[in-house]
Amino acid sequence: MANPITTRLQEALDSLKVSQQYRQLPNLEHQGPYIIDKGKKLLNVASNDYLGLGGDSELQVEFLTQIQQPSLRPMPKMSATSSRLLTGNDEQLQALEVELQQWYQVAADPLQDKSLSRPPSRPPSKSALVINSGYHANIGILPALTALPVKTLILADKLVHASIIDGIRLSQSKLCAYRRYRHNDYQQLALMIERADVTVERIIIVTESIFSMDGDRADLHKLVQLKAVDSRIELYVDEAHATGVLGNQGLGLAEETQTLIDIDYLVGTFGKAFASVGAYILCDDVVRQWLINHMRPLIFSTALPPINHAWTRFILAKMPQLNNQRQHLARLSLQLSQHVRQAVNQQHDDASFIQQMSYNSPIVPYILGDNASTIAKAQQLQDAGFYALPIRPPTVPANTARIRLVMNAALTDEDCQRLIKHL
Repeated sequence: MANPITTRLQEALDSLKVSQQYRQLPNLEHQGPYIIDKGKKLLNVASNDYLGLGGDSELQVEFLTQIQQPSLRPMPKMSATSSRLLTGNDEQLQALEVELQQWYQVAADPLQDKSLSRPPSRPPSKSALVINSGYHANIGILPALTALPVKTLILADKLVHASIIDGIRLSQSKLCAYRRYRHNDYQQLALMIERADVTVERIIIVTESIFSMDGDRADLHKLVQLKAVDSRIELYVDEAHATGVLGNQGLGLAEETQTLIDIDYLVGTFGKAFASVGAYILCDDVVRQWLINHMRPLIFSTALPPINHAWTRFILAKMPQLNNQRQHLARLSLQLSQHVRQAVNQQHDDASFIQQMSYNSPIVPYILGDNASTIAKAQQLQDAGFYALPIRPPTVPANTARIRLVMNAALTDEDCQRLIKHL
C-alpha cells in the first residue's frame, strides 16, 4: 500500500513539472571556463566565479606548491573535526581573520586616496569573524543581534535574497518586527523610518549591495544619509556579489563608494569571486564577541577545513593585485548589458541611451517573463554552446522569468561577442 504522504509529495512534484518550476540537480564536469553537460562542452555563463579563479589550474598548482614548502609544515589539515568553540579554531582560520581585518583597514583608510573629501583620520577598526557560508551568516547574524532584549525594527529591501529573508524570519519576536520596502525605494524607506514607533530602540536596514538576480546596485550613499538622520539606525550590507568584483582592494561596493566606515555589519563571501568557500562579517569587536556567544550556525557547526582557509588566505593576498581582471570583467559586463537592454527595451535602442548606461555588475538578467519562453531561450543558448540557465519563480517574482547571464574575467572579448550574437 502506497504511503499517502509520499503520494501527495509526488503529486506536488508533478504539479511543479506542469508549471515548469521543477528543479533537479545537473550532472556536470568542469574544465576551466567550460562545463561538460551530457557530453557537450559549453562555455559557462551561469556561475558566480566572477574573476575566473575557480578554474585557474596554474593558480591551484602555485597554491599546492606553496603549502608544501618546508617552512609551512605541517600542511593544513583536511578537516576541522569540530566547531570553532571546541577544537576547530585552527591557526589558518585565526590568521585569515587577522588578514581580513587588515584588508578592511587598507581599503577604508582615507589616506590611501588623496582625492577623498573625508578628513585624513584613521578609520575605526573592525573585527572579522569567519563563518561557514553566506547562508549561515545571514540566518545567524540577525537572530543573534536581535537576541538582545531591545525593541528592534528590521527594514529590508524587497529583493534581498533567500538567506536574508530566512534570517529575518528567525529574528521575529515580541521585541523584533520587520517590514520590507520596495526595491531601492529610499523614499518609502525614509517614510517607514519616520513612522517607526517611538518605542523602537533600534532600526536595522538590510540590503544587498549588488542584487543577486537583477545585478543592480543599492545606493549606499543614500542609505548612509538616512542613517545620519536617526541615531537608532544600523546598516547591514551583504556584499556577496560585490566581494572581489568592486573596489581597488576588491572589498566591494562599500569600498568603491567610500562608505565602509559607515556600515555596521558588512557581510562578504568567499564562495564566488574568491573561488573558495565560507563567508565573513566585519563589525565592531563587541558585536563579534556577541556573535560568538549567540550565533547558532557558528556555535553548532563544525568549522571549515583548515586547507580551505589556507586557500582563501592565498586568494586574499592576491586580491588587491587583480584590478586588471576587475576592469576586464567590467568591460565585458557593460558590453553585454548594453546589448540586452537594447534587445529588451526596443523603445530605448538609440545610441545615446545605450552610451548613458554604466557598469553595475557582472550579473546581466535577460528577462523574458514567462517560463516557457525562458526555458526555450536557455535551450537555444545551450545548443549554441553556452551553459546558460533559466531562472523562474519562486526564485524571482512572478512573470519575471529570465536567463541570468553572468560574465567572468576568464572570458574573452570574442566569447562575449559570440554570446551577444546568439542573443
